[in-house]
Amino acid sequence: MIDLSKMVTEQANPNTQNLSFMSIQEAVRIMNKEDYNAVRCIESQYDMIAKVIALTSNVLENKGRIIYMGAGTSGRLGVLDAVECPPTFNVDANTVIGLIAGGETAFVKAVEGAEDSKELGEEELRKIQLCADDIVIGIAASGRTPYVIGGLKYAQSINAATCAIVCNPHSEIKKITPLTIEIVPGPEVLTGSTRLKAATATKMVLNMISTISMIRIGKIYQNYMVDVKMSNEKLFSRGTNIVCSVTCCTKETALKALEEAKGNVRLAIVMILLDCDSLQAKEALLKVNGRIQDLIDEEE
Repeated sequence: MIDLSKMVTEQANPNTQNLSFMSIQEAVRIMNKEDYNAVRCIESQYDMIAKVIALTSNVLENKGRIIYMGAGTSGRLGVLDAVECPPTFNVDANTVIGLIAGGETAFVKAVEGAEDSKELGEEELRKIQLCADDIVIGIAASGRTPYVIGGLKYAQSINAATCAIVCNPHSEIKKITPLTIEIVPGPEVLTGSTRLKAATATKMVLNMISTISMIRIGKIYQNYMVDVKMSNEKLFSRGTNIVCSVTCCTKETALKALEEAKGNVRLAIVMILLDCDSLQAKEALLKVNGRIQDLIDEEE
């Protein structure tokens, strides 16, 4: 039997030992109070998070892929972050991939036992043809999930970069990949339920990794999603508003530029800022690897 007694995420929280006796309002207050720890625990990991993002940014810059892999809640969080990247940053669905032990079915229905297989972790990475240009990010609140460990070891065996996010200190995964972000929000309100604080802290770190990596490769200018995929009415309106806000142009000018740019927000912005056509804008962006900020700096 696995000894979980030393794991912070498995310990009983002394602040909530009377949870089942609390009123609804008391339970709401204590849960919210404990959630502050999910935010605070990230502060000690700023440097490590920055190192991971420097690595993921470099991987994307060189056309590699970010692969999240985890089991249960950790796996779902990785899938959630991955599937939001195409509409938000207009990247290919294979640019950021989320793997969950047990496959896609496990996202909505638990697949018991899948997380206990190291072989399955390797098998899933083989299926997507992991290569040395990619990076695998293991996500495991416990820091010991066999599925994740198997995946990380396989990734290292083919010289792919690896890193991890865990919610316990001195974990087994940390020994495998030194580039491990250790966010430790403390014992859960509900003993052992890592879908609570551990999951909250993990999601915040994933937000940082994907968002800041996309900033580094030019998908964001100022604080706007300049590569948003205008695939529905809401996103079309958002894309138009972004062009207007960044360039201080009229809606009519924005729509005309977007039409010529075939819906490419970043291209439309450059066309307006440089007062050029779409071909010239493309050429200008190519020279600065797509980063509008570098283009503006160059012009100034």
